[in-house]
Amino acid sequence: MPSTPTPSAEWLPIGRIVGPHGLNGEVRVYPDSDFPQRFEQPGERWLLKPGATTPSPIKLIKGRFQDGKGLYILKLAGINHRDQAEALRDSQLLVAADDRLPLDPGEFHVGDLMGLAVILQTTGEQVGTVTDVYRAGNDLLEVALTPQDAAADTSQAQPRTALIPFVEAIVPVVDLTNSRVEITPPDGLID
Repeated sequence: MPSTPTPSAEWLPIGRIVGPHGLNGEVRVYPDSDFPQRFEQPGERWLLKPGATTPSPIKLIKGRFQDGKGLYILKLAGINHRDQAEALRDSQLLVAADDRLPLDPGEFHVGDLMGLAVILQTTGEQVGTVTDVYRAGNDLLEVALTPQDAAADTSQAQPRTALIPFVEAIVPVVDLTNSRVEITPPDGLID
């Protein structure tokens, strides 16, 4: 029987179920992890259904990558029919935060980047905060930009964002200890 992590444990999202696949209960999962073993190696995972506050354990039986779609097809224990798989749509797959896989130098867990201050390396000025990471040819940091005029009424305005290519030439410093990234953006990237 799987052990339930303590309620205070943090979770790492590894993917989101986007729908059923076929008639036998398989699900299609959009990955939020760069580690294929999270979807291919059988074992315990955790499922957070939409609207739920506590994840429940679920066993991954098998999984495979679907070429050309950027998705994984998973078989989960106890999910044997299409309607059961459909009921899991928009659920998140999670692992306990202490189940982190080792990283190579220069690699980061997405969750560790969220909320970091974004600093212009040349001036030391904070220009925003990392709010999301998008996977693309090169990953992109979504940055909520700090309003230029602190006196401006921003209560009605939608915060401005910028997408910063997460490459060493533009983001040369990631300092998790001090909760910041330093950027050297080309002209026009954050204007």
